[in-house]
Amino acid sequence: MTQQHLATETMATNASRTPRPEGFINFVPEALYWEKYYSFPDIGYEWNNGQLEEIPPTDYAKYMMYVWFLNALNKFLQVEPIARIIGLKMGFRMALPTKTTIRRPDLGVVLNSNPIPLGDHDSSYGGIFDICIESLSDGNQTEIDRDALIKREEYATAGVQEYYLLDERGIETQFYGLVRRGVYAPLPRVDGIVRSQVLPGFQFRVADLYDKPGPAQMVADPVYGNFIAPLVRAERQRAEAAEARTEQYAALLKAAGLLPLD
Repeated sequence: MTQQHLATETMATNASRTPRPEGFINFVPEALYWEKYYSFPDIGYEWNNGQLEEIPPTDYAKYMMYVWFLNALNKFLQVEPIARIIGLKMGFRMALPTKTTIRRPDLGVVLNSNPIPLGDHDSSYGGIFDICIESLSDGNQTEIDRDALIKREEYATAGVQEYYLLDERGIETQFYGLVRRGVYAPLPRVDGIVRSQVLPGFQFRVADLYDKPGPAQMVADPVYGNFIAPLVRAERQRAEAAEARTEQYAALLKAAGLLPLD
């Protein structure tokens, strides 16, 4: 198809979708994507071999599942700082045998051992994420297939070691590990528990993605105790130390006559 500039905004196939930007072109060179569309205001775009693909909006239920998982992962990495995570739709480029794509997963994990580190001020990632987590877009079958089929194949081919797909509906939720380049297999579930092979010690109960237990419940749960309990203990120790300092300071003020005695 030859490049064709549209004189007016073209509405997306689904009438509820956002109109494409003024001046949209059917084929977008990669350089133009990085220059104009990667940071396009209000609308997020991925780039699939010259085609822009709009990142669909989320809803509250999907967001809360994502937040629960992110909090669990973040707590693990506080105790075992073996990787960095990024959840701001950071893009990374995959030069695949049949095409090139730029994807922006909902959450990306980069191991400290990855040959390309994630820098403090990077706005895109120059390597391949070690883990990609996507919150399933389920507005229509095209969106579902993009996350459940197309991205799964792309990530496996690019060498993303694990791919987690979170579906708030409970239909497409799955967790994949790379068997060999280009081939994923579901990670084992033992008593409903998934254990990451990329992040040794990180595990979670699939049902908890839906139940979303809080820290008080998780600290007593052997699934999470190893990485939740140390944080709870540290927080309790900080609170006790702060209380002791306050009491000591009050005693000094009383001794100096600056506070009334009890």
